[in-house]
Amino acid sequence: MQLDPQVSDVLLAARFLRDKVRHTPTERSELLSKLSGGEIFLKWENQQLCGSFKVRGALNKMFSLSEEERARGVVTASSGNHAQGIAMAAKTLEAKAVICVPGICPQTKREAILQFGGDFVELKVMGHFYDDAETEAHRLASEEGMTYVSSFEDHFVISGAGTLGLEMIMDEPDLDMVISPAGGGGLLNGVAIAVKALRPDAEIWGVQSVASNPYVVSWPGGKVIDVTYDESLADGLTGSIPQSLLDLSKKRVTGFIDVLESDIARAIAFLHSRHHQVVEGAGAVGVAAILSGKVPVKGKRVGVVISGGNIDHTKLLEILEEYGE
Repeated sequence: MQLDPQVSDVLLAARFLRDKVRHTPTERSELLSKLSGGEIFLKWENQQLCGSFKVRGALNKMFSLSEEERARGVVTASSGNHAQGIAMAAKTLEAKAVICVPGICPQTKREAILQFGGDFVELKVMGHFYDDAETEAHRLASEEGMTYVSSFEDHFVISGAGTLGLEMIMDEPDLDMVISPAGGGGLLNGVAIAVKALRPDAEIWGVQSVASNPYVVSWPGGKVIDVTYDESLADGLTGSIPQSLLDLSKKRVTGFIDVLESDIARAIAFLHSRHHQVVEGAGAVGVAAILSGKVPVKGKRVGVVISGGNIDHTKLLEILEEYGE
């Protein structure tokens, strides 16, 4: 699959989503700026509808489907956040949606999916990691003729995610760098499209956990390399990546870095104690990269994507008990 969305596609998505999602705040972090020597601005997408940026791409995609595609029923795989957006759209459109999530999907996200989708959603828990859920979703699409909706490898999903980057660069037009979580690559590439169109010299960095770092490993050679996956606090970033989005990232992304699980935990605790924000592991990796010194931000104006806040309460309490100040 070849994917090449442009800034015009992000603008179209922004027009469609204008009254359907929140324009979330981009705020300067005084403490992070002081600690890092840069000027750090946090994009609080944990305050988005459904608690995550994923609703942007999910709505943009679902409303692009034809009546015939909706009538066949929609099937998707998700680590939990994309599924909530699909569920919301399915209920609005009165379209049947089967949502496959992995065993690592937190209970918080499972309950939210069913709440948003109501009678229009069927939730299936498949295997353990994201790839297990994706395999089942592809099977249903193939064998039962359902319409498959990817959570990242899709023109409309990427363009929808890009509206986050558009908001960020409009609120802070002179950013030198943007740091974004990198899971499948839909968010990172969408943000990169918007930011680089308006700020061509800006650096774009993707962050993964060492527990699931296919972009970090695959980046030097430009070909997707399989990696071994481990449990991660950043459950929303786990899973394999498609060659199409690695190729797309080569056009605009500066590079990728990975952070330790302990770095992610400290970042979650830091954002909770110092900013009074509930942030999930995937949403905290950019701050983890700054706090651990993994990305050079000194003297630069840096935008950091806080992509979501859907973390299980018990997990958050465990992290705060161990890493809280």
